[in-house]
Amino acid sequence: MDAKTVLGRFVRKLREQKELTQEQLAGKTGITYQYLSGLENGRENFSIEVLESLGKALGCLLPE
Repeated sequence: MDAKTVLGRFVRKLREQKELTQEQLAGKTGITYQYLSGLENGRENFSIEVLESLGKALGCLLPE
């Protein structure tokens, strides 16, 4: 399994634990829900900025 898929699954798991929809999380991070869906499914690449935004919105520091 590649890094994109592993990260995407982790983001989905955290989002679901916080009971957020893709639209809600995307709104908190300034990305579209379509892009977030692609990230969660391993189809899109993450940038460091996007990872930082997702981490802040999900209450998870980047090193975690």
